[in-house]
Amino acid sequence: MSIYEPTGARRRNPFYSVPVLGWVVRDLKEGGPDTIYYLLVALFTLLVLAVMQWGVVALTMTALALVPVVMLVLILITVGK
Repeated sequence: MSIYEPTGARRRNPFYSVPVLGWVVRDLKEGGPDTIYYLLVALFTLLVLAVMQWGVVALTMTALALVPVVMLVLILITVGK
């Protein structure tokens, strides 16, 4: 047995080492097709809990943070991709 990796071995992405985000990204990439729905339910639950804790301010800040995403989607639709 050698201390070196065999040349055919796949290297893991170092981003997967980040505790929470890395786990989610790895599961989205390597997991089953229904993983995205679990992520959406978890994010929606966090949004509901934030609104319960801080009120409409949390909902407003979420909408404000999603403005660039929506603009990018509108541009991509306009371009035809």
